[in-house]
Amino acid sequence: MSSEDRAARADGNERGQDGNGQYAQGLVRRDVDESHHGELTFPDLPRMELDQLLTQLVERAQEVIATQGRLRGLLRANQLVIGGLDLQAVLRRIVDAARELVGARYAALGVIAPAGGLAEFVHTGISEDAVERIGHLPQGKGLLGALIDDPRPIRLARITDDERSSGFPPAHPPMTSFLGVPIRIRDEVFGNLYLTESTRGEFSAEDEELCTAIAATAAVAIENARLYEAARSRGEWLQASATITRQLLSPDEEHAHAPLQLIARRCLDVADADLVTVALPDGGELRIEEVADSGEQYLRGVRLAVAGSLLGRVFTTGRPVRMPHLDDGAERAALSAGHLDVGPVLVVPLLGAAGPRGVLAAVREHGRIGFTDTDLDMASSFANHAAIAVELAEARAKQQRAAMLDERDRIAADLHDQVIQRLFAAGLSLQSVAMSLGQGRTTDRILATVADLDATISQIRTTIFELHDQRSSGPDGLRARLVDVATDAAKALGFDPSVRFDGPVDTVPSETADDLVAVLREALTNVARHARARSASVELSVGREQVNLCVHDDGIGFTATSRASGLANMHRRAERHQGECQVVQRRPSGTTVRWTVPGS
Repeated sequence: MSSEDRAARADGNERGQDGNGQYAQGLVRRDVDESHHGELTFPDLPRMELDQLLTQLVERAQEVIATQGRLRGLLRANQLVIGGLDLQAVLRRIVDAARELVGARYAALGVIAPAGGLAEFVHTGISEDAVERIGHLPQGKGLLGALIDDPRPIRLARITDDERSSGFPPAHPPMTSFLGVPIRIRDEVFGNLYLTESTRGEFSAEDEELCTAIAATAAVAIENARLYEAARSRGEWLQASATITRQLLSPDEEHAHAPLQLIARRCLDVADADLVTVALPDGGELRIEEVADSGEQYLRGVRLAVAGSLLGRVFTTGRPVRMPHLDDGAERAALSAGHLDVGPVLVVPLLGAAGPRGVLAAVREHGRIGFTDTDLDMASSFANHAAIAVELAEARAKQQRAAMLDERDRIAADLHDQVIQRLFAAGLSLQSVAMSLGQGRTTDRILATVADLDATISQIRTTIFELHDQRSSGPDGLRARLVDVATDAAKALGFDPSVRFDGPVDTVPSETADDLVAVLREALTNVARHARARSASVELSVGREQVNLCVHDDGIGFTATSRASGLANMHRRAERHQGECQVVQRRPSGTTVRWTVPGS
């Protein structure tokens, strides 16, 4: 073949390939070399270019397959993340899905606290034994804190190369590569996703994109879980309000007479708090009347100033308040007596018809997630319903009390108009019979019966007075306090002492009443320790001119050496009221302690 023919053929081949010169050069050409007797030859350069193209094609195909695999992994991760509504379970699934997706050995999710730092730290990859050796979990400092302060992705081949890294605590497993991305819910940064120790040596830009994508899905799942939690919490608050109302208005309920305790316990459960207190106004201060928690009962009775305190501000303004923490150290100590590290606080007023009746405070331990606006709204509504329920229960109790007083008045009138008159008439008849018989055993027996009738009439009159006088006969009245002292002394005495009252007992001034209680306790204690008595009786007579307390026993009699200290105390208490205390021997045996002070 001539050179002209070969040139024309090459030109035709070039035109046949649409002008693609590089492709034409890559075709196999046949050269017939006359000097080599016409054998086929293949140039090396075009063959090498073809091998490179095939290699690149295989690599690109492998990349496509890998990308498709990671995309399928991202889809599986998304399905795993959005598969539930419980917030804690959702956080755990996010961590597990992110770790598997990018091929990390360790993964964690830190929930940012309202005051900064980390409120929760959900982790995977580290064994429980290793966690115990490490000690406390990260608090959001160093490199983790940098992601909190500036919520933008951080990707490092070596953690130690970053100046923001603060190192690891002892016994912490070694970690080299690091990838951190924020989890944003609208304009709020909920937390951060942390991954370390890539199985491929270090995290790639593609890993960062995948983590950013799963963080976006996680934000949606977390928001759904929070909305579900808010709806569930609202339902629990409403149910608690209904329970409070039902139990307070039901006379058969166990807690019907302890409304504050019931309110505090229900709030502790529903608010997921570590401590709940109920404070009521007492003079110019607030006094903690009820406490609900695992062991802070010693807070009951603690007083807080209204001016300058958080509880006082809520009480005076009637507006609820929630805070991530308390800055006032004295107030923190007052709320926990120093035994609870006070963190988030929620304080709401107990609003009644006439204004605030008290303050309800819920406290969580330091480091826990703070209360939300939903918690504040629902706790306020719960407190208002509880206050109204208490008022309704009190109104019903007053109504029942009024009905009871009317019934007591009727009974007292019947006793006075019928029973006493008949007994009095019977006594007069017996007395007339005795006078007609003259002296003798029969007359003495009749007169003794008349004396018993007089004593019975006196007891009935005391009962009538008790039926009428109910203003101070509650559990804090003098009558009830003296009965309690006698009941408490029964165990030491070995028997129940009898107690009798005459006159308006519950009208005795408080200072005198306190001394009467103390004197009775001292007298009965002396009887139990020294008298070896088989019976004892207590008589309290209250009149306009004097108050007279007598304690009788049938023991071995009075011994000065054995009762000197107790007798001295009773003498001092009597002299403080310009009264006197006497100890009289009884016949045939026993002792009478008579404590007398002027009447009011």
